[in-house]
Amino acid sequence: LAALERQIFDFLGFQWAPILGNFLQIIVVILGLFGTIQFRPRYIVVYTVWTALWVTWNVFIICFYLEVGGLSKETDLMTFNISMHRSWWREHGPGCIRRVVRPSAPGILEDYSYISVTGCMIDFQYLEVIHSAIQILLSV
Repeated sequence: LAALERQIFDFLGFQWAPILGNFLQIIVVILGLFGTIQFRPRYIVVYTVWTALWVTWNVFIICFYLEVGGLSKETDLMTFNISMHRSWWREHGPGCIRRVVRPSAPGILEDYSYISVTGCMIDFQYLEVIHSAIQILLSV
């Protein structure tokens, strides 16, 4: 359920790398449950290997959002450099006040706007870190 919840918020932010990871997590958890119930050792081995990869992925996400080792949360790495979308929590976190400012300069497209976010109770990067930490705890 935690992976499904995370999948929804990653879809809202158009973060394609986490969407792919969450999708694989959901599939492998289903296979792991099936392998456990049916006593299929290969499925259990696949689940065990995937769990190690899943923990590694979540540690990477924690390092990414905390900007450890030269990583920057401002890059388009999570969207495979396809778009400029960011974490959904960046604009919609608890207590966040979102203001859309339309450009006044001539020649700028009408649908382009600057978004100002203030008053968040907790910064979005810490929400993402909390999500990844929960995934690690559930995996272990």
